Amino acid sequence: MTQKYDVVIIGAGPAGMTAATYASRANLSVLMIDKGIYGGQMNDTAEVENYPAFDSILGPDLAEKMYASSTRFGAEYVFGEVQDVIDHGNTKTVVTDDETYEAKVIVIASGATHRHIGVLGEDKYSGRGVSYCAVCDGAFFKNEDVAVIGGGDSAIEEAIYLANLAKHVTIIHRRDTLRASKIAQKRAFSTKNIDFSWNKQTEAIVGDDEKVTAVKVLDTKENQESIVPASGIFVYVGITPNTQGLNKLGVLDDQGWVETDESMQTKVSGVFAVGDVRKDSIRQIAAAVGDGAVAGKLLFDYIQTLSDSQVEA
Repeated sequence: MTQKYDVVIIGAGPAGMTAATYASRANLSVLMIDKGIYGGQMNDTAEVENYPAFDSILGPDLAEKMYASSTRFGAEYVFGEVQDVIDHGNTKTVVTDDETYEAKVIVIASGATHRHIGVLGEDKYSGRGVSYCAVCDGAFFKNEDVAVIGGGDSAIEEAIYLANLAKHVTIIHRRDTLRASKIAQKRAFSTKNIDFSWNKQTEAIVGDDEKVTAVKVLDTKENQESIVPASGIFVYVGITPNTQGLNKLGVLDDQGWVETDESMQTKVSGVFAVGDVRKDSIRQIAAAVGDGAVAGKLLFDYIQTLSDSQVEA
């Protein structure tokens, strides 16, 4: 039997939970669906120091606080993996691996996943020196040596950001040329405390019982291993949007990101998108919360307009 709601939110990270808070406070029936625990990437973040109102808070603790707020006014949360979303005009059907739901509005808040390099030590030291976000964690490595793995725009731009905080930044790249834009390359090459380790394949991330101490790399031309000392390792080898099951909806670009306007609305009426899954997101908790607030307010307006048109008809 299909369960009906005013709003179904796909994803329960900070963007999705904020949208749920706003929508449920407006007396709308709201369901959040996530294939993992609520909080998203916050659960993998040791400390958050750039979220307003908290000097420092553990990521899982912030997730708990947001979840309490998001369900306070009646929003529900269920586990489920979305397999399809079908647009019927004034209603949408969300098909998961267990249930089927109907809603007037869909909010896509499914986030994105940083690609891992898959080497020994990466998972062990995640949150203990291995990071995928310089803006989130760079401040923990002030005046220390850090390494950035990657050669695209994200890797180079974040290396430049880290150079303002760290003592020294080494960019480890498996080729001898960068894929980043020429402007980003020029800035990196001219930054005195950035240097490059070319033609290096990351073999392992090493450390002691508490934290990262170095990266082991292999020179692919000389076939020689070496060690790059670093207390922080920032991995930028790509990021993938979590948009499985949305391919038929017509809201994705050719890379799988959801395209929206400044009101968080997609080109499909009644479908909004918020947070990291958006093409133009800056992928920060505060930004995700802002997205969720915008969508949470405007989806209420959309439903009111929908109701008015049905009454007039």
